[in-house]
Amino acid sequence: MDIVYAIVCMVFGFAFGSFYNVVGLRVPRHESIVSPPSHCEGCGRRLSALDLVPVLSYLFLGGKCRTCDAKIGFFHPFMELLTGLFFGLAYLHFGPSRELIVALLFISLLVIITVSDIVYMLIPDKVLLPFALILIILRVVSPLEPWWDAFAGAVIGFSILFLIALVSKGGMGGGDIKLFFVIGLVLGIQHTMLALFLSALIGLVAGLIGILWQKKGRKQPIPFGPWIALASLIVYFYGENLLEWYSNLFF
Repeated sequence: MDIVYAIVCMVFGFAFGSFYNVVGLRVPRHESIVSPPSHCEGCGRRLSALDLVPVLSYLFLGGKCRTCDAKIGFFHPFMELLTGLFFGLAYLHFGPSRELIVALLFISLLVIITVSDIVYMLIPDKVLLPFALILIILRVVSPLEPWWDAFAGAVIGFSILFLIALVSKGGMGGGDIKLFFVIGLVLGIQHTMLALFLSALIGLVAGLIGILWQKKGRKQPIPFGPWIALASLIVYFYGENLLEWYSNLFF
């Protein structure tokens, strides 16, 4: 039955992923997330229910608008797919528990900020603050072990990136700094430090690939939020395995 429930979570994740695309695109522009309804950017036609089936509509329509044949980017269905897969993984990992609620909220936050950071290079406070407040409450109800680990992780995650920003004189964005406060609430001290290291490593590799592939200049800014999100989810689900592997490798 766990597989069945995981599939149900995954389907809900596809649907929520579609909504998170809207949130990530509209909140940074200070637009309503409900009005106007979803529409084609090419011809302005309001999208019907058949146009909005997560992932499947993109495949059935061949990545184009039914009316004007305007090309639809792969980015949106890709984020829907990722959201669904991570929702399913969360259920398989935590089962029906309070931590599952934390996991689903954490995934939701990271999907939204990934969309906004890739498109606008911005992680909005209007997204971070509500999630931070809810996760603080959940960490009181469903604490880490020891109970203070989440709150210490939040302070340390925020402080380290704040110091990096001071030393680098703006080399770290304010949204990234505040994001690590929220990440610390979920991961605790040790895993927050691991997420910071892993996000820097992934970001470095991605940046080098971007320079070589697109021949971008070294001074051209790149969004760091997606790599923070990816690293944090890897650590959230597999942090203990990574630490055990590291310990066996070097000690």
